[in-house]
Amino acid sequence: MVSIDGLGDLWDRLFSAQPDPPPLLVLLTAVVALVVVSTRMPWRIARNAVTIAHEGGHALVALLTGRRLHGIRLHSDTSGLTLSAGRPTGPGMILTLLAGYVAPSLIGLAGAWLLGGNRITLLLWVAVAMLLAMLVMIRNVFGVLSLLVTGGVVLAISWYATPQVQAAFAWTSVWFLLLGGVRPVFELQRLRGRGRMPESDADQLAWLTPFPAFFWVVVFGLVNLLALVVGAALLAGPILTDAGLTL
Repeated sequence: MVSIDGLGDLWDRLFSAQPDPPPLLVLLTAVVALVVVSTRMPWRIARNAVTIAHEGGHALVALLTGRRLHGIRLHSDTSGLTLSAGRPTGPGMILTLLAGYVAPSLIGLAGAWLLGGNRITLLLWVAVAMLLAMLVMIRNVFGVLSLLVTGGVVLAISWYATPQVQAAFAWTSVWFLLLGGVRPVFELQRLRGRGRMPESDADQLAWLTPFPAFFWVVVFGLVNLLALVVGAALLAGPILTDAGLTL
C-alpha cells in the first residue's frame, strides 16, 4: 500500500513549480530544436514525434465528437493513419480531419503554458499519460515500438534525470513541437502541388466543405504560426525577466 505521506510527496513532486531555467538554456534549446527541424536527417528521425501528435489529434477529436475509434497506425516512413467510424460528413468528420495538422503545434502551445509556470515534472508526466492512452489504440508493431520508446524516454527522464536535464529536455521538446508543427504544412502543400497527396486532410476537407484544399492548408499554417508566436512568448519568459521586461 502507498502511504498518505508517499501520496503527498508524489503530489508535491508532480504539481510543484521548479526554479526558472537560465535564459541561456531557453535560447540554446530553441536553437537545437530549430536545427533539428531544418536539417534533413535529424528531421527525418524526430518527425515521428510530430506524427504521433498528428494522429493523436485525429483520434482525440474523433472520440470527443462521438465517432468510434477503430485504431491508429504509425509507419516507419513517418506517415500515419487513424481510422474511425461514424457519419462520413458533418461537423464531427470535419473537426477530426482538421485536428491532425494543428495538433502538434497546439500540444506545443499547451506545453509552453505549463513551462511558463515552471511545471516541468507535470508536463513530462502528462506526456507519458497521453502516450499510454494512445498506445491501447495502436494497431501495428512499428507504432507500438514508437510509443514504447518515446514514452520510456520521457518516463526515464522525468523519474531519474536531474532537474537541469529535465528542464533541457522539456524546453527542447516543446520548442520542437512548436517549430515542427509548421514544417509539415509547407511539405503538404509542396506534395499537393506535385500531385502526390490527392487524399490529404486538406483535400478531404475540401470534399466536405465549400472551401478549396488550399484554404485549409492556409488555415493549418495560420493556426500553427500563431501557436508558435504565442508559445515562443511563453517560453521566452526567463529571457525577458532577465532583461527586466515582462510579457
